[in-house]
Amino acid sequence: MTIHILPDKLASQIAAGEVVERPSSVVKELVENAIDAGATAINVDIREGGRKSIQVADNGQGLPAAEIEVAFHRHATSKLQTVEDLTAIRTLGFRGEALAAIAAVSQVTLISRAQGETTGTRLVLDGGAKVSREMAGAPQGTVIAVENLFYNVPARLKFLKSDNTEKRLIDEFVTRYALAYPHIRFRLTHNGRITFQSTGNGSVLDVLIAIYGPDVARQLLEINAEAQRRGEEQSPYHPLTISGFIGNPAVHWSNRGQMVLFVNGRWVKDNQLTFAIIQAYHTLLPTGRYPLAILFLTLPPEEVDVNVHPAKTEVRFRGDKAPFAEVQRVVRETLVADAPIRQMSAWQVGSQLEAMTPGWEGSLDQRAFVRPDEASQPEMELEWPPEEIIEPAAGQTVPRSSQLPVMRVVGQVGAAYIITEGPDGLFLIDQQAAHERVLYERYHGEWQAGQVQVQALTAGTAVTLSPSQADWLNHQLPTLAEIGFQVEPFGPQTFMIRSIPQLAADRDAAHLLLAMVTGVERKPPATADLPLHLIQLVCTAVATRPGQSLNQAQMAALVQQLEQCQDPMTTPSGRPTFIYLSVAQLAREFGRI
Repeated sequence: MTIHILPDKLASQIAAGEVVERPSSVVKELVENAIDAGATAINVDIREGGRKSIQVADNGQGLPAAEIEVAFHRHATSKLQTVEDLTAIRTLGFRGEALAAIAAVSQVTLISRAQGETTGTRLVLDGGAKVSREMAGAPQGTVIAVENLFYNVPARLKFLKSDNTEKRLIDEFVTRYALAYPHIRFRLTHNGRITFQSTGNGSVLDVLIAIYGPDVARQLLEINAEAQRRGEEQSPYHPLTISGFIGNPAVHWSNRGQMVLFVNGRWVKDNQLTFAIIQAYHTLLPTGRYPLAILFLTLPPEEVDVNVHPAKTEVRFRGDKAPFAEVQRVVRETLVADAPIRQMSAWQVGSQLEAMTPGWEGSLDQRAFVRPDEASQPEMELEWPPEEIIEPAAGQTVPRSSQLPVMRVVGQVGAAYIITEGPDGLFLIDQQAAHERVLYERYHGEWQAGQVQVQALTAGTAVTLSPSQADWLNHQLPTLAEIGFQVEPFGPQTFMIRSIPQLAADRDAAHLLLAMVTGVERKPPATADLPLHLIQLVCTAVATRPGQSLNQAQMAALVQQLEQCQDPMTTPSGRPTFIYLSVAQLAREFGRI
């Protein structure tokens, strides 16, 4: 085969494939051009998922008549002048490839009038070739209609998804940029029907309401200002600003699609930053669920490289290290600082407060956790530090603030769930999940303070493991010591347990160690997360199982201790500790509403 130069038309179509992958790619390039042109209103009209036509109209600066045809040449741009400009890109577009790529695989009609010109210009292209050019009456701005996308590239056309899939991708892009540019009025129309529009009043929250609805928007937390200020001062990407909104742990999805990242106004996809958000929600979400987060990162343009991929959706940060730690810290601090507070005032008269929390004794009775197949359940000494005493006129005790409302224990169902009444509805508390959370926060607190309470075993307990388990354990003996387990090698694949954490003092030590080893074997954690994972496994093994009948005082004790937890809504593994049924939900179920 001889080497030859490709015809210009074929080369243009190949190049177009790198920029224009599907209808949403066309929308992206045209909307970004409109934003760069200073538009304050952008209308996007789609037909048949973008296969038949895509029209984007804006009120930006417009194209001067003398430059309209030049704009469709490859590598024609007004946004770069020198090589040095690539090191500090301040616009969404910069390569000068988008219009040429779109025109090469479609039929394009452009009408534009620049500021200061009296008439507009209408240009028609077919497969990149000019068909006609004429003057036309038009307001300032630009309208580009792209019809019959990929009509001359059938191989690309047949790989497009269904109209609904292409429509969903276009919806995703337009709504994302409406969040990043709330001062721009966006309108999106599919087959003549408006499917999304924003007000352009500058409020990100209003755009969030338009996208997610008021119910979800009410559960969003704005990035904590104090955490953001510290980030600006401490980040190596100084000055780095992180703003935006995150969902509280009650708002979660089955996929990662609701974690949206913008860097200097550009929507990007970055696995490191996405993982930082997920890590910030560690233990707060059920397994397999992901949070809602809309984050805006602003940093000097020279600190980030956007010239990485033709689609411009990937970026690299200086030193090839994303500001991972700052994103994780800011999100976590916002979750802690802005977590929901008590829904009922703590200033209750003495008799009313007592009625809401009957029989609070400060610890759990061992008889509360007697399993049907066991003689007894080890005693759990779960006393919390004394609560602060505030003496108003009546001189009563005021509990510490909690993420949960004050609840009145009603009873128990199935020897597994505690029924409580809150101010506005009913709570069903999983007693095992609640006990796991209480144990975890006590154990985790001791570990963080370096003061894990231990119980020495007088005679020691021997346990024999498989070769792979023994090899793993030999390497993790220092980590086990950190969390209260003193374990020594005692022959081939055999270990002697000399001490265990105090909260598991009455549990079988060998069973406890096996539970940890097999748990890590099933789901190996990252090295840095190993202590937390082991603590979680211990709490799961120690916590009570369903089947124990509790009296009123025992149930109240467990509920009160759950209230004092920092993260009472889920177990350490992310399983919910309770479900909530509002009075309105109950009324709907009984047909009253």
